[in-house]
Amino acid sequence: MPDDTPDFVVRERAPRRKRTDARRNIESLLEAAKTVFSSVGVDAPAKEITDLAGVGVGTLYRHFPQRSDLIKAVIEREIDACADAAPALAAAHEPGVALAKWLDRFTAFVATKRGFAAALHSGDPAFDGLPGYLMQKLGPALEALLEAATASGEVRAKISAQDLLYAVAKLCAPMPNEDPDYGRRMVALLVDGLRSGESPH
Repeated sequence: MPDDTPDFVVRERAPRRKRTDARRNIESLLEAAKTVFSSVGVDAPAKEITDLAGVGVGTLYRHFPQRSDLIKAVIEREIDACADAAPALAAAHEPGVALAKWLDRFTAFVATKRGFAAALHSGDPAFDGLPGYLMQKLGPALEALLEAATASGEVRAKISAQDLLYAVAKLCAPMPNEDPDYGRRMVALLVDGLRSGESPH
């Protein structure tokens, strides 16, 4: 049976398929880069990333012409995921537990990205907007968790979301002769210090 689909419909579908394929490729590249950066570092060979993503090196450079473009996109994606986790954790747990779990997630994001800190302080203008982006996305997410935990009586210490984010980042700075979990242990101590030591009212 002949296909009598109008030509303009066929032409419209083709770009749409291309856009869908492009989005899928970008998502695969970002997920692969996240994995490779965490295990190898941000200077990992491009082919290692594209092999894991199942695409060609040309596809990588078409979407991310510079390595800094890819690093920035991975970081922004992780920031978005961290922000999105806050309301989900708040809905699933008591306020104090939700806060602790979110801080643990943020700690993992900060602590396990090998080479990110050096890249961010490299002077590359591509990264100039990332601190502001992080605070814009994560500040309100953490503030809501802090307010809920304080209102429930599970947190007594007065600390702003900004100060807490900065504190976690500092505690996760690499330390000589310490294992990768050092930062998470230090953040766990910080979280204990925030708690009221009393049962919620």
